[in-house]
Amino acid sequence: MLLFRRICREFLPVFLGIVFCLSFGLVTPAVAQEMGNYFDALQKRLISDGYDESLIHDLYSQPDVGFEIRGVSLFLRHTEAKLDYDQFTTSTSIDKARNYMKNHAAGLSAAEQAYGVDKTVVTAIILVETRLGTVVGGRSIINSLSTMAALSDRGVRDSFWDRVADRSDMPKDQFEKWADRRSVWAYKELKAFLTYTDRESIQPWTIAGSYAGALGIAQFMPTNALALAKDGNSDGKINLFDHADAIASIANYLKYHGWKSGMSDEQSSKVIYRYNHSKYYVNTILKISKLLKG
Repeated sequence: MLLFRRICREFLPVFLGIVFCLSFGLVTPAVAQEMGNYFDALQKRLISDGYDESLIHDLYSQPDVGFEIRGVSLFLRHTEAKLDYDQFTTSTSIDKARNYMKNHAAGLSAAEQAYGVDKTVVTAIILVETRLGTVVGGRSIINSLSTMAALSDRGVRDSFWDRVADRSDMPKDQFEKWADRRSVWAYKELKAFLTYTDRESIQPWTIAGSYAGALGIAQFMPTNALALAKDGNSDGKINLFDHADAIASIANYLKYHGWKSGMSDEQSSKVIYRYNHSKYYVNTILKISKLLKG
């Protein structure tokens, strides 16, 4: 009986921790230690690429940093064609977008003048991406990107698949190809995210975004945030959760990819497609823009 009580006292908290974390799709570092640390290889890789060893170990020992199962598994079910884009062209949505343009007239006008991008297009993108900045995502970006990047490790990948296979629309062979591509992509985005947060003096584990790792009102991926985001309010910082910065960043992104005043719908479509590789998305942005001008 004494032995049984000792076992319960010492191991029950660990067991309950595992159950709790797996229930919510997150494996924290402390629990992962009992199961084999999912981020061990990833940390070594980052350190070998020049990131400070103590900072990396500190980052991955934070209580809010862990293996994100549920969010990343959404990639295995997401279908662009099933998204309801019609919701953004209703009279209610267009009225909200018009109010947004009034409330942020100064930032939109400044961006239009600086980058030559139609303010209705910028507004349309913000409407579709984050419902005018009201829904920016609730997934930890460091967790999402780290989890996907860690899939380059065979043991981590197999463990991940064991946990998501029953809720995936992908067959195993397709998942393997997806994991090969996604882990390379995510590692690049992870490095950009760490560089961006360091540059802007932001703690990485405090930023939430989409399950894909996009952040802020503009829903920029970290590589785009690092390269194309702009300080729209001239406060010396680039904060993609600030409307002025997000507006300027979207306008700069579109200009960088070829936006010019007076373009045809066909030409505009090609540029907007660079923001989101979906014809449904592009057609919706152009439709919203026209409704806002009407």
